[in-house]
Amino acid sequence: MASVGPISKRVKNIWDEWNLRSFIILSLSLQTFLILFAPLRKRTSSKWLMVPIWLAYLLADWAANFAIGLIASRQTDTESSPDNGGLLAFWAPFLLLHLGGPDTIIAVAMEDNALWPRHFLGLIFQAVAAVYVFIMQSSPQNKLRWPTLLLFFPGLVKYGERTRALYLASLESLKETMPEPGPDYAKYLDVYSTRKAANLPITIHTQEAGPGSESKNVTYRLEEVNINNISLVQGAHHLFQTSMGLIIDLVFNFHQRSESRAYFLERTPEDAYTLIATELNFMYEALYTKAYVVHSRWGYILRATSFGVICIALVFFNKLEKHGFHWLDVGVTYSLLFGAIALDAIALSMLLLSDWTVAAVYKFGENKSKIATVLLKKYLDFKRSLRSTTRQSPTCLERTRYLLFRRWSESVSGFSFINYSLQECGRVSVDRPASTTKDLSRYCLCLYRTIISFLSHLSLKIIERLCLKYLRDELKYKSSETVTKELWNFIFEELKSKSSVADVPETGSKLCSSRGEWVLGERYKNHPELLSSVAGVTYDGSVLLWHIATELCYYEEEMSNENRKKEDMSNERRQYSKMMSDYMLYLLIMQPALMSSVAGIGQKRFRDTVAEAKQFFKKRGLGKGGKPDRRNLGEACKKLLKVDTLVKPVDVKGNISKSVLFDACILAKELKKLEGLKWKLISEVWVELLSYAASHCRAQSHAQLLSKGGELVTFVWLLMARFGIAEQFQVREVQTTTGKLIMEKHPDVFNISYIV
Repeated sequence: MASVGPISKRVKNIWDEWNLRSFIILSLSLQTFLILFAPLRKRTSSKWLMVPIWLAYLLADWAANFAIGLIASRQTDTESSPDNGGLLAFWAPFLLLHLGGPDTIIAVAMEDNALWPRHFLGLIFQAVAAVYVFIMQSSPQNKLRWPTLLLFFPGLVKYGERTRALYLASLESLKETMPEPGPDYAKYLDVYSTRKAANLPITIHTQEAGPGSESKNVTYRLEEVNINNISLVQGAHHLFQTSMGLIIDLVFNFHQRSESRAYFLERTPEDAYTLIATELNFMYEALYTKAYVVHSRWGYILRATSFGVICIALVFFNKLEKHGFHWLDVGVTYSLLFGAIALDAIALSMLLLSDWTVAAVYKFGENKSKIATVLLKKYLDFKRSLRSTTRQSPTCLERTRYLLFRRWSESVSGFSFINYSLQECGRVSVDRPASTTKDLSRYCLCLYRTIISFLSHLSLKIIERLCLKYLRDELKYKSSETVTKELWNFIFEELKSKSSVADVPETGSKLCSSRGEWVLGERYKNHPELLSSVAGVTYDGSVLLWHIATELCYYEEEMSNENRKKEDMSNERRQYSKMMSDYMLYLLIMQPALMSSVAGIGQKRFRDTVAEAKQFFKKRGLGKGGKPDRRNLGEACKKLLKVDTLVKPVDVKGNISKSVLFDACILAKELKKLEGLKWKLISEVWVELLSYAASHCRAQSHAQLLSKGGELVTFVWLLMARFGIAEQFQVREVQTTTGKLIMEKHPDVFNISYIV
């Protein structure tokens, strides 16, 4: 009798026969995808890659859990085929392996680390389910009971590694590991009180003991003369220990600041770049992978033992008489065994090539194999390369490095206000085609354009109703450029010059709070009219104001006949200014989570300014057609600069609109008067605006961006901390003294160090 339900009996039979096999293969496929592609999260911010990784991460746990449930439910249906039931029980530990996840990803976001108790409970429940399956098939007739029992070890190890890694990466755990109680004050006072109660003459003598023990951990680095790739990785690993404290807003002492600052002041820009990139890579792997757990003595031992157990299980199954097993189930079992070995082999190769291994192996010097040292130095040099604007097109080797061995995305995103406003006001309105035309071809063309315009208009309305316009704008208008060696050198030297005057933490704190005032007030005192563009304006207003002014100067020059050669320094500063200008507007508009502490009413101000720009461009017939080229952009900027701005916009509009479009025109006209000094000033102001954002964004937001390709602003944040231009340092130097309890009649001297 045919099924009367919505699903036919034939479909149900197919489902019953193939569901478990399908989910086993799906689970293995998802593990393979994650271990190969999850490392790309730190190398790209592309949503086309991030979304599949996110989906695979969610589906991997669901598929493994569902498969274990299917195996458990089938234990009462295998009485007629005990061999098949034993084989299903053999699959259960593999699913525990899958639930442990690959080494390359334990969390998609930092919030996932806080869910470690959920994974701990999942470990208990799934282990109980797997044990139930094993007990149901533990009869002597089960030829696979011993290898099944063996495989429980690697399964529990992998799942336990994931749970512990999540716990260690949680903010709760970080806060527990960072406190330093200092010397035992209670013990000191007990000794003192006991002697005093016994009427023994005793005095307390204190003397300066120099820097505390916590400051010694960088000194040996400063003594190095020949800096190479291996020592840079070691230094980055050492500095990483304190970088984790930045995430929980830990305040560092005076000695940590001075020694870190002294170390970085002696480094070249490229060495500093490598140090910070490696340091952030350590931070990423500590927060989002199993690095903390695997890179330890017990981690190595457990991983080697697990790999050996899986190999033994493969040998045992290969020699086992497989009569009575379904040939498809045998194939699935081999896939699980070879898949587990292959995944462990890939994890081992990543382990050997990781920065953690370099830091661990060469921790006590480089008296290792000379061949291994040379090869490792070449490999690390391959990873650290910075592109130059003078370099020719990348070779195949460079493309391989860029795809597989980068420590971060090595790019900055951009968002152009003028380009966005022109394209948005250039959307053709939906008009009906004129029916009176006699030319059929022209009528069809007009009809075609009308249909396309209507569909475009309709799709935009749907996107706006779904509140996805921000995503559409990001995909359509976001640009991306490579961080060049020249740009990094420029930012590094600017921050280094500020660090040279920040001898005390108070000065460093003042510099990191400056958003253009220091540059305009100290270096360009002869131009006080520019100071009002940053001193009396909110930060979001300053960014938008200077961005539009930079674009007006940039594109207006594109249309002029003042062609500059590439080696001209002003042209380099011009390119730096444009790149940082676009980058800062991108952060302000498209990274609200990062900029939330400094954004203010940036979104409101941006929308009002765009509305005024669209109104201006439409009245002058600009923005029609497709994507504007440089000529269109230059023409739009020229027309904006021609507007008479004798009266301040606020005197005309009042406070109804938050637009800064014509305030930016006034600023651009003032900047044009500077001639050869213009781009030098603009570029230095942008470095200061970038520095302000870097130092005032939440540290956890910086850490969150590491899983999305990383950002230049995070590099600047960490570089400022290393230069001592930050607020995470104690204002006063903490003196370390030695307290001595001295008895006048007895030779006993109690020597206890403490912090006052």
